[in-house]
Formats: sequence, structure tokens, C-alpha cells
Amino acid sequence: MKIRSFLSFLPSPAAAALLTLIVLIYHPATAQKLRVANLKCADQPHPLGVQAATPALSWQLRSDRRNVRQTAYHILVSDSRQGLDKNLGNVWDSGKTQSGSSIQVSYAGRALQPATTYFWKVKTWDNQSGASEWSAPAEWQTGLFAPSDWKGAAWIAYEQLPADRVTVLPVDGKKDAYNGNNTLPLLRKQFVAKKQPVKATLYISGLGQFEAVLNGQKVGNHFLDPGWTKYDKQAQYVAFDVTSQVKGGANALGVMLGNGFYYVPPVKERYRKLKSAFGYPKLICRLALNFADGTQQDVVSDPSWQTAAGPVTFSSIYGGEDYNATLEQAGWATAGFDAHKWRPVIAVDGPAELVAQQQEPLRVFDTFRAQSVAQVQPGKWVYDYGQNASGIIELQVKGRRGDTVRIAPAELLAADKTITQKNVGRGFYFTYVLKGNGVETWRPRFTYYGFRYAQVEGGVPKGESNPQHRPEIVGLAALHTRNAAAQVGEFSCSNDLLNRTHKLIDWSIKSNLASVFTDCPHREKLGWLEETHLMGASMRYGYDIAALGRKTLADMRASQTAEGLVPEIAPEYVKFEWGGDIFRDSPEWGSASIILPWYLYQWYGDRPALAENYEMMRRYVAYLGTQANGHIITKGLGDWYDLGPKPPGTSQLTPMGVTGTATYYYDLSILAQIARLLGKTADATAYEQLGAEVKTAFNQKFFNPATKQYATGSQTANAMAMYMGLVAPADKAAVIENIVQDIRSRDNTLTAGDIGYRYLLRVLEDAGRSDVIFAMNNRSDVPGYGYQLAHGATALTESWAALPTVSNNHLMLGHLQEWLYGGLAGIRPAEESVAFDKIDIRPEPVGDVRSARATHLSPYGLIVSDWKKVGYGFALTVTIPVNATATIYLPATASARITEGGQPLAKHPELQSLGFAEGRARVKVGSGTYHFEVNSTL
Repeated sequence: MKIRSFLSFLPSPAAAALLTLIVLIYHPATAQKLRVANLKCADQPHPLGVQAATPALSWQLRSDRRNVRQTAYHILVSDSRQGLDKNLGNVWDSGKTQSGSSIQVSYAGRALQPATTYFWKVKTWDNQSGASEWSAPAEWQTGLFAPSDWKGAAWIAYEQLPADRVTVLPVDGKKDAYNGNNTLPLLRKQFVAKKQPVKATLYISGLGQFEAVLNGQKVGNHFLDPGWTKYDKQAQYVAFDVTSQVKGGANALGVMLGNGFYYVPPVKERYRKLKSAFGYPKLICRLALNFADGTQQDVVSDPSWQTAAGPVTFSSIYGGEDYNATLEQAGWATAGFDAHKWRPVIAVDGPAELVAQQQEPLRVFDTFRAQSVAQVQPGKWVYDYGQNASGIIELQVKGRRGDTVRIAPAELLAADKTITQKNVGRGFYFTYVLKGNGVETWRPRFTYYGFRYAQVEGGVPKGESNPQHRPEIVGLAALHTRNAAAQVGEFSCSNDLLNRTHKLIDWSIKSNLASVFTDCPHREKLGWLEETHLMGASMRYGYDIAALGRKTLADMRASQTAEGLVPEIAPEYVKFEWGGDIFRDSPEWGSASIILPWYLYQWYGDRPALAENYEMMRRYVAYLGTQANGHIITKGLGDWYDLGPKPPGTSQLTPMGVTGTATYYYDLSILAQIARLLGKTADATAYEQLGAEVKTAFNQKFFNPATKQYATGSQTANAMAMYMGLVAPADKAAVIENIVQDIRSRDNTLTAGDIGYRYLLRVLEDAGRSDVIFAMNNRSDVPGYGYQLAHGATALTESWAALPTVSNNHLMLGHLQEWLYGGLAGIRPAEESVAFDKIDIRPEPVGDVRSARATHLSPYGLIVSDWKKVGYGFALTVTIPVNATATIYLPATASARITEGGQPLAKHPELQSLGFAEGRARVKVGSGTYHFEVNSTL
């Protein structure tokens, strides 16, 4: 009472602050309590369609105390929310389990049932006698485990592609034997729900893409469902919670279908990168209705459905989309619609296997408004959105019925300021035919493109002179679409050029996150596999790519040939024979089948990815052995797009055999480690022995002991030999010095290409030569990021020279992102780290950079490194998550005064000083936030 009386005399802010202090003094545990957050099942917060029999459960811990580690957990899983609220785990009650694991904890309860929702929560204990409360509840819903779980649903369609026109793996360059367009259908089913459901789930796959409409409302907010796969082997289905859209009584479910990669129509005037023809669009679905009394009703795709041609008159993943609004049928997906003119569907065959879409869907993200609109020629208007990005347009237009507007997107402008698609392929555009009913809004549903500009013909922007009464363009926006992988990282620094470089690379990453890791969002949209491991670390700093990575592994398994070859793209939709088989069979690409599973384990702790893909890895390494001559592999593309005297393409500066054989050795090294982890001791020994033979052969073939150079002494040859562990310890310093001297002798210019550049950066950073990396990239007058920015690029381009003849939004060559986070800002996984459980915070204050900050939400929680140069020396703020440890590397000499939180390190018994080495003080810390200062002026 006396405290309250005293507080009443203080201003509100002061009273609040004092009260907080009093609470902390009398109840210190309040601010230090262990908390459980961010529960995930199969790496998703509330996943639908989980198919794993023992899904992985993960959570993160929060605590204001330092050096906190989990010592035990207790998981409850229930098939009802009410039971979970009563702390009843009738499906799984783990009991108090002594374990520090908080990620990838395998479910170990009763056998999971299909199409069932499970509720779960977790409680934890820590190493400081602390215990959390029960977490907030989370849930997951299982998918359909077996064909019988589809309850008789069948594949249905509007029409069927003749068997003689089915083309599963077309050969690049072969001419079409036919031309024409196919019908993009609507399919509908009217049904009566026996009563109001308490739960309604739609399980659906529409190939190539679908959009579902239930009682007149679009289902979900996804774009381009389902993810594209190797359709002759498998297809994905998507699960949606539609409880709020179903009502007791009459309902209607409608589905629009698009072609996607399932069928690429052979229309002459439209761009067509490849000639996939798995079949015409088709549908399978099950709508499961659950009622309060425990009964259930299913609505499935079957011959009772009806179909008609839809208003989408052309759709191609490569050629664009046309929409005729005069063909719309109002209310077609609502109950009571008159469908007497519609015809019955036909039953068709579908892919052999249906699997749930577990990777994140594509969605619409940023909306760009035009920065400028200009009439470049009579009747041609160009909109500039200021950013090259993957996406679609959204048109708002007003005009007469039957008027037609065409919009062509493009990355670049021609000399006459009109758009040009020459660098990616001609004939991609959107066409809209007006219905003449006020302002009409339309966006494409079944295709996308990479563009900065959009050229309008047939319409006139609002407010401009329009004597011919063309349709009035009320609005034309660019909508950025990408995979919805969560953003988990941020970076910034005091150097404007590096900030702009980060943004440049980030846009290429975002634009190429689809349902595969694409190379570009316009010309090819294919899953070229080298980027999954070369750019993977750069991508994972900024985005959670765990689920998309696992999906990519499934694509590789489906695309692997009987001989064991993993082709350069997966899913493999075209057999490239141009230049022999160099665009199909290159070890640097196919080795993603071994490297990516290993990286997913290192990045996310995904041990099941190793076991599930072990057979694929084993078969691929065996295949590489058949391609080797004396353990040397000389086939493939080599260091693609390196900077030599000729236009970029296959390797110029590094002889064939260097990159392929070095990658082969890296594969064997990784596979030996995986085999040991999985308990396959004999395999591990065999791979280690074979690796030793490859290493000997590589050095005999390529290493010059007199000059300490590999092959031609190219940056790529020396860097890959170093990174892959092929260099003898006694020669490492000399090889690194040769790398540095080559760069310096070229005025700090890069020559490495798509394959070598990542390894060059890694070797320089590991050797403490971030100063060289900075010198290579802190300039705009040589081929590099600064050069691209100086020439107007807003996304990373395919060539260092920002050539207008190639892609100007390309994923490869963005490896500097890994250095910005891990080198300049200093967040790196330590040696033998798994999922960042061991962290090195080792910032590189190079050049004129005076500050840098990066954050990364790791599987264990948030990591922060925030440093700045100050008058007296150096300041660093670090956050380490619970269940992780870190070694902090501070630039300092033994004479410097180092403090944390204003106190000398000796005053902090929770910190462990590891001494000085190579100009740095090393301090080992546990979880918590730390504020270090290095005073070098003493």
C-alpha cells in the first residue's frame, strides 16, 4: 500500500519504470523465465497434408538469462484441442524426457491417421533449474496416406491428349509435329452438405495448375498450385482448410485448370522453351466434411462432375496468358447455377503417385506501381516499375465489350524505348478481352514472367488523350510472386555499394524461389541444380529453404536415370543434346544429389534427408566412377561463365577435369561422412579409400609442386583444390598466396565463373583475406556487382558484364551474399555445427566499412551480429539463442582493454576467454545478448 501511495506522486512514465524495477528486485525470476515459442511440425507452423509417419517436431526457447540450455522436454499430442487443454496426450505423451534436443524431434506416439488434425504442445527444463510453462498449442493435419484415402476420387478432365502426342522427355531442338491450342476448362460439382461442418478440408491436385473456387470465393491465397514435378513419376496435391466457406445445404465447388509445365501448347507466335506434353489439364480432389456428431461426408471428383470451356483461352508457362471476359459465366461456382449446357467430364489417367505439397506455396508479395508511363510509339505505352522481379500484372481497365488490350512484359528496353524480349525469347504476352462492365480487374492465373517493364497496346492510360476511345487503363500494377519461404535474415552496413549489392542479389534470390530453385523467371524457369548447393548458403541466410530443399531432392530422385545419372535440371522436362550431353551430364550439377542433402543436415539438422536420399547418392557416385578415366572426370560444362578472352560459356581458363574431379572427390568425402552417421561403416571405409585414390590422381594430374599451382593456375583451379581438401597441408599457404597474387595482378579482378566463384570466396574468407574480397567488390569499373549496378541492373544479371543479350535476373553468381552475412557481418556456423548449434561470430571490418549488422533466425532462434568502429576501437553486440554456443572473435591485441556490458571480461564468470590469435581475442559464450567493446587507445 505504501509503494502504491508513493507511486501516485510520480509522473506516469517514472512510476511505470520504478514499478518494473521493484518487480524485478522482488521477483527476479519473472524476467528470466524460460519460454517456449515457434512450434513447428515438418518445419511449418500449422502444416496441412503432413505425410510423414513420424514427423519432425521443433521449437525455440527464449530466456533473458545467459548460458541457457535445455535439459529435458515433455511433449503432449492429442486428437482434440479440449484434451490438450486438459494436459492429456492421448496420442503421444512423451513424459519428461532428458534431452537437449529442441529441433527435429521425431514424433513417437500412436500411428497417425490420415486426414486428421493433431494438437500439440511442449514444456521444457533448462540447466539452471528453470522450467517453462506449457507452450501455446500448435497443430498439424495429416494428409492422405494411401490411394484408398482419396475415397474413390478419380482423375477427370475436359479432354484427353491423344497417346501419340504425349511427350514426357522431349529432346531440345526437335521440331513440332503439330500446332494449335488446347481448351482451358472449368469443372464444377454442386453438392448438398448434410449439415454445417465443424471441419472441412479440400485435398486437390489440378495439373498443370489449378485455382479452386468454393461458393464463389477463391480457395486459399496460393499462386500456381501445385508445385511442378516430374509428372510421369508423381504429382503434388494441396490441402486447404475451407471450413469457413462450406455451409449446410447447397454448395458448389469449381476448379479452373491451367497448363503449367504439364502441357506447353505449340502455338507458333508464342515463346516455347520446351515441348512438355504429359497430358491435357486434369483434376482430382476430395472435399472432406466433418460434423459435430462424428459423422463425415466426402465430395470427390468423379463422372458426376460437369465441365465447360473457360474464359482463359490460352495459357503457357512460357508464352503468357489470354483471357476473354466475354466468355465468363457469372456464378459458375455457386449453388443454383444453370449448367444444363455443360457437358460431363471424362475419366482419365493421372500420375502414378500423389504426394502432399510440403514446400511453401507461391504467393503474391510486393505490389509495384509504375514510376513512369510513356508513349514510345503511336499506340504503344511503356510502364516502368523500377524493379526487375518475377511476377504478373494486375490490370484495371474500362471500355467497350470486345475491346482487346495486350500487355507484353520485359526486362529491358530496345534503343527506340519499346520493350524487347530478345534476350529471353520472343512472344510472351498477356491479352485481355473486355466484357464492357465498368472497371474490370484481371490478373493472370497460370503463368508468370521476370520483368521490369510492361508495354501496353490497345489501351490508353487514364488521363491521356484518347480520341479513338480505346480502353482506358485505369491501373496497371506489377505483382511480385515467389515461393513463400519465410524471410529469416537481414543485412545492412555503412557501405552503400555493398548494401545495393545485397539488394541486387536478394532480388535474384526472391525471383528464383518458385516450386523449384529456378535459374531465371522468364527464359527457362528450370531447376538447374548447381545453384542449390553453390547459392544455397547465400539463400539460407535470408530465407528458410528447408522445405523447398527437400522437395528439390524428391525432384532429383524422380529424375535420376536407370544408370544413376542425375541430370543437370530437376524435374527434368527436356533432354538437352546441344553440344553433346554437356547440358545434361556435368558433375558440378548432378552432385547436388549428394551435396544438398548434406547441407540440409548441416543447415537444419535434417538427418532424415540423409537416409531418404542415401540410395540416390550411392547410385550417383557409382555412376561418376563409370565416367572417370584414371579417377579423372573431364566431361561437362566446367567453370561455366568464367571470365576469359571469349564470350562467356563453357570453361575457358580452367581445363576440363579440374572442377569435375574436385567435385567428385568432394562427393566421396561427404558420402563417407554420411555413411558413418547412418551406421554404414563398410560403405564409409570404401568411400574414404576411393577418395584417397581420387586425391592422388588429381594432384598427379594437375598440381605443379614447383609453382604450387593447380592446372593453369586459374582462380577456380586453385580455390577448388583448397576448398575440397585436395591440397597438402604444407602447400596450403603457397596456394592461397597464388590465388591472392592472381587477383592482385589483375587489378583485383575476378575470373572465376559460376562454379569457382563460391569456392574462391570461401577460401579467401577462411584464410583471413576478406580484404581481397572487399577490394574485388568495392568498385564499379570492372565486371562485377558494382558494374551491373552502374549499368542499371536492379536484379543480379547472368553475366558479370551485364550483357543485354542474356538474362538480367539470374540466380547464379550471387555468392557474395554468403560473405556479407558470414564474413563482413560475421555470422558463421562453426566447425561441425549442425543447424547453428555452434556459432562463430567473426566480423571482418575491412576497407572503409565502419559498421555492419546482420540477423539470422536459425532453427534454434535469433542470431545477431552488430558491429561498428568507434573512436576508441571496436564495439560489437551479439545475440546467441538458447541451446547454442558461440565463439566471439574480436579484433584486438593483447594490450587492448576488452569489456562486456561496461565491465572487464574478468568480471564475467559466464564468459570464457580463449586467448589471442591472429590479431583477435576469442571469447566463448552461451546464449544471451552481449555488448563487447575493444578499447585500443590505451
